[in-house]
Amino acid sequence: MFLKSYSHGVEWITDRNVFSLAVFIYGVSSIHSVFLWRRGFREDNRVSYILLFIGAIFHTSAMFMRGFRLDRCPVNNLYEAIGFVAWTIVATYLIIGIWRRLRFLGAFASPILCAIGIFALMPALDVRGVKPYFGNGLASLHAALILLSYGAFGLSSVAALMYITQEHDLKFHKLRAVFSLMPPIQRLESVVHHSMLLGFCLLTIGLFMAPWLLYEKAGVYFSADPKILWSVFVWALYGFLLAMARWFPTGGRRFSYAAMGAFVFVLLTFWGFNLLSAVHNPVPQ
Repeated sequence: MFLKSYSHGVEWITDRNVFSLAVFIYGVSSIHSVFLWRRGFREDNRVSYILLFIGAIFHTSAMFMRGFRLDRCPVNNLYEAIGFVAWTIVATYLIIGIWRRLRFLGAFASPILCAIGIFALMPALDVRGVKPYFGNGLASLHAALILLSYGAFGLSSVAALMYITQEHDLKFHKLRAVFSLMPPIQRLESVVHHSMLLGFCLLTIGLFMAPWLLYEKAGVYFSADPKILWSVFVWALYGFLLAMARWFPTGGRRFSYAAMGAFVFVLLTFWGFNLLSAVHNPVPQ
């Protein structure tokens, strides 16, 4: 009787349930962020950092549980891929959040993490019984680099939102900006640019591996697959933004809006093009 009850209890400890708990904690952090915004960020954001740290523990545990259960890198369907992108954002934030002046990024990252997590939990995205697309570790590295680049782009958009908020306070609420503990806009502009540059480099390396992986799977080095064409477009889009920022600087405000818009485009179109892709769409075993 005890063993049966214990076994029934273990069934509830699945990677999706653990990930759901992480998303719930991200939601709690989002609610706390609202109070920080209303108070003009005049107090340390330690609570949000702790909440995101706890959420990241559950998030990481869920990824390890899925990876060990499938005996592969858990990036093989939309649920796993979106979860990996969210994990990249929160992990990067926890590193740079060690610096107190950058800790307020969590107040802007929390709602994004919560929204991404809720979307990832849609049952239709977690296709069961899928087989890997390629048979070697290079494919896992390719997928990881691509998803890490999206995480870096996400962090860039979070910093961009923070930049716009700080600039607005400096222009219209100067007293609130003076007492705010957020970092200066010059530092935020640097975070936006360098995060985007990091994401672009990771995406470039990941796409560089694609021809060899495609040749291994289909015997060709290039295919007019929707996801491949979309990835090339995203690479060109971020390359264009970085080039414009380098050669035709128009100010941090416009660049921040562009960073946010580009990442929103990635979020809204990633899943659709993935489903249209014959190369990347999971194939049931």
